[in-house]
Amino acid sequence: MTEEQAARELSLKDHLLAQIKATGPLSIAQFMQTCLLHPTLGYYTTRDPLGVTGDFITAPEISQMFGEVIGLALAQTWMDQGAPTRFALAELGPGRGTLMADILRATKGVKGFHDAAEIHLIEASPVLQKAQLDILSGFNVSHHTTVTDLPKLPLFAVANEFFDALPIRQFTRDKDGWREHLIAAQDSTLIMGLSDAAPIAALEHRLGDTTPDMRIETCPQATAIMSHLAEHIAQNGGAGLVIDYGDWRSNGDTFQALSNHKPVDPLTHLGTADLTAHVDFEALADAAKASGATPSLMTPQGVFLERLGITARAQSLAGKLSGTALEQHIAAHKRLTHPDEMGTLFKVLGITPHGARPIAGLEF
Repeated sequence: MTEEQAARELSLKDHLLAQIKATGPLSIAQFMQTCLLHPTLGYYTTRDPLGVTGDFITAPEISQMFGEVIGLALAQTWMDQGAPTRFALAELGPGRGTLMADILRATKGVKGFHDAAEIHLIEASPVLQKAQLDILSGFNVSHHTTVTDLPKLPLFAVANEFFDALPIRQFTRDKDGWREHLIAAQDSTLIMGLSDAAPIAALEHRLGDTTPDMRIETCPQATAIMSHLAEHIAQNGGAGLVIDYGDWRSNGDTFQALSNHKPVDPLTHLGTADLTAHVDFEALADAAKASGATPSLMTPQGVFLERLGITARAQSLAGKLSGTALEQHIAAHKRLTHPDEMGTLFKVLGITPHGARPIAGLEF
């Protein structure tokens, strides 16, 4: 850790301790929001976290094939819906812009697609906004910090590893209700604690599938964002594609911190580690349905990519490679699709307007 990082970590700790002293223990959601997005000390606002030299690597950075097959799937859905002559092509949490660049390269030959597309990126990090503008320098790009700013056009949106970084709350079932996991202070040390037990109306639906001492996570921000996207798509047309790690229903503790590609203690690596949690796909699907859109079946990433023809694309690219480059290419294909790597851990959920076809590679 550099001296600058150490100083930033100490400053953020002082900020959190002062916040706890003033208002009491913090929810994990409040802690995540501060550590990730504090204007001058936050993880995402002060660095580029991606790649080999960063703290984690996402699928678009592993191989161009990922974005290429997704781009063609979105283009097929655009044609299925009558090829609207003006639409918003959006990405939530676009990292360096690699996925959008690959989508645009793959769809260059789709007649009318680029002429109709307006590119919109939902990104809070100034550092990553600059990287996105650099890689997409040949295109007119609009940045937003919230999905509510997207234009009222048919919307074709993709969110790859976006929802996992949204702030969560954690609760443990108790015989008298639920106890929330909170972050408190003991002298000058941050510690995890539990609230008193109380009934929580928003968790009534989980009483039937949980028992005392079971832990679950909720992400109100995720369901709010999905509700808005689904309502937008239901009213204006388009499609939404969510790709992330998680499962159908939240069970257990998945809150984690990652630094230099390794797990670390989230309470000690303040503003210098990525904070994430597994995505509750059932909650997203329910939010989409309640807002008028039709969610697809949750599908493993490996199955989705294979249905889109990633193996054929891999074989085509392999014919031009040899030696180390070929070995890296084969490893990338395996990492994206194999059940023991990203193929099963990562899931895909699509949303489309009522009555429209599902996104290619997905089923209802």
